[in-house]
Amino acid sequence: MIPGSRLLAVLAAFTAFSALAAGPMTVYKSKYCGCCEGWIKHMQANGFELKVVETEELGAIKERNGIRPELSSCHTAEIDGYVVEGHVPAADVRLLLEQKPAIRGLTIPGMPQSAPGMDIPGHPYEVLSLDQEGKTTRWSAYPG
Repeated sequence: MIPGSRLLAVLAAFTAFSALAAGPMTVYKSKYCGCCEGWIKHMQANGFELKVVETEELGAIKERNGIRPELSSCHTAEIDGYVVEGHVPAADVRLLLEQKPAIRGLTIPGMPQSAPGMDIPGHPYEVLSLDQEGKTTRWSAYPG
């Protein structure tokens, strides 16, 4: 029998592993965007395997994923059938992969200064879920 605290640690590790077992995340970004690199490092530091594709055709990728201009950011990622638009924290992506909701994906419109990769504290922001019809709902909020 595993003691309580050790069992929790084992379950947490299994949950993190199972969320990432979805496969690599493909990140589409401009080669000219430095903050995208900061977000990529954040995701890698949190255990995500990334395939980075530099392109200047981001508009077509966003359109393919149902990202309207008012929901867009500087980079777009795809993982396990979901879209992740912008500087979404790794914890939110992990939760998305664990819960597997019937949505298109997550977005942080624009480039909030406190989001991962931007890293300037003091600016609150929200992560939005995007459903199949294009409607958004607050997924999470960060105080900045």
